[in-house]
Amino acid sequence: MCWPGGSAGGDHRIAARSPVAVIAHPIPFGRGSEHVGEALLAGPGPQPGPADQVRVVSVQGVDAAHLVLTDTDLSDCLFSGAFHLDQIRLEGRTAVAPAPTGWHRRAIRPVRFTRRRVLAEEHHWRAHTAGQPVPAADAAPELRLWRPGPHHTDPARTPGPEDVAALYRQLRKAFEDGKNEPGAADFYYGECEMRRHDPTGTTKSERRPLWGYWLLSGYGLRASRAFTWLLAAMALTVVLLMGVGLPTHDPDPATTGFLHGSKVSLNTSTPEPALHGGWQLRMTWVRAEKATRVAVNSVVFRSSGQNLTTPDTYIEMTSRLLEPTLLALGVLAIRGRIKR
Repeated sequence: MCWPGGSAGGDHRIAARSPVAVIAHPIPFGRGSEHVGEALLAGPGPQPGPADQVRVVSVQGVDAAHLVLTDTDLSDCLFSGAFHLDQIRLEGRTAVAPAPTGWHRRAIRPVRFTRRRVLAEEHHWRAHTAGQPVPAADAAPELRLWRPGPHHTDPARTPGPEDVAALYRQLRKAFEDGKNEPGAADFYYGECEMRRHDPTGTTKSERRPLWGYWLLSGYGLRASRAFTWLLAAMALTVVLLMGVGLPTHDPDPATTGFLHGSKVSLNTSTPEPALHGGWQLRMTWVRAEKATRVAVNSVVFRSSGQNLTTPDTYIEMTSRLLEPTLLALGVLAIRGRIKR
């Protein structure tokens, strides 16, 4: 069964128990030289998606194992309540609502949401928790705000983070089964976000590592974030090494001897590295070059070979644990975006 949307688009609620394919036709249907009228296919309300895409607004109660959506607009589609959602097939240009754009303020700190594709259910939950007002029925979606749902004023009918996480997980599997790993990345991000905000289905001991995973690398999907932290960690390592780590002078071995009759006893020892002098002697280009070598070698698990003071030894040990981890997270994020 094929349900075309034509050039004008339209709103459709899928409710079928047999195999269904919803496909958008890129040009108007015609009879001879005349175009077939498609005004009845366009539903009321704002049409945020492209004009040549069918706008699916709900698949609730549908057995998604028999459903194929091609070139469809799913910006406002409700997936909660669908069966076998992990077997749905999404092909072609599938439009999903983006996260709000621009900078926002949360209490006293600025916040900028990560650019990604977001399900309508997450929009509805975040709009409810943020206390956004209900927009007018004919108002166009505000790109800087989350989109309130049809039950915005009723929290009992608004899906919670545990429900939205399950939707993301199933749709992610559908993309992965279709060998579309990069396409599944945003759904994995959304799943982790919902688990991080879920106080009932996810324990505090699980949410804390998720928070750190999000902060350091965006759940292993944001290479820029991981590499930014890596550069910051290396810069901090260099400053600490110059300030309290590298000795002012490399210690020279000293040999002492004792004469016992006709025998001479020799003993060679190396003094412990020591740091002397004020900050003007410590913050020099020569010491910066040595500290940079230590930091770079730490990223690839190599010993710098420098003479280090006791604080410097612990600084190097910490950097050799943290910085390679950040490098691996950055490589993992790049791999997730180009994986076949």
